[in-house]
Amino acid sequence: MPVDINMPIYVISVAAELADMHPQTLRQYDRLGLVIPSRAPGRARRYSQRDVNVLREVQRLSQEGVSLEGIRRILELENQVLALQHRVSELTDELAQRRKSEATRVFAAGLAGDVVTLARGQRPRPRSQALMIWRGEPTR
Repeated sequence: MPVDINMPIYVISVAAELADMHPQTLRQYDRLGLVIPSRAPGRARRYSQRDVNVLREVQRLSQEGVSLEGIRRILELENQVLALQHRVSELTDELAQRRKSEATRVFAAGLAGDVVTLARGQRPRPRSQALMIWRGEPTR
């Protein structure tokens, strides 16, 4: 069974060890909003594997000389990119569904010159039959 990387399972000491950091550093990052863990009952912090991965990225960027404010902005932009990629995927799926449904539709000129949608293979009704339906008369 695959492990959900978003499941908050690590206490702060374990997450700090996995990220090769001091627990106090994780508390500071939480206060600054860089990595905000979930909270267990009693307000204890619980970190997910995704949180640990972000902590490692924060550490890497910090060692390269990026300020904490710069790191916060980088993480914010990365989250925006992920959200936009997810939205593009949703819209692509929706467009594919619309194209699939529209492939079975045909458009034709209606009796009044308007555009009507017909199923493939269907023909517009003859004018006399359409008038009888409009008047409520039975058709043959």
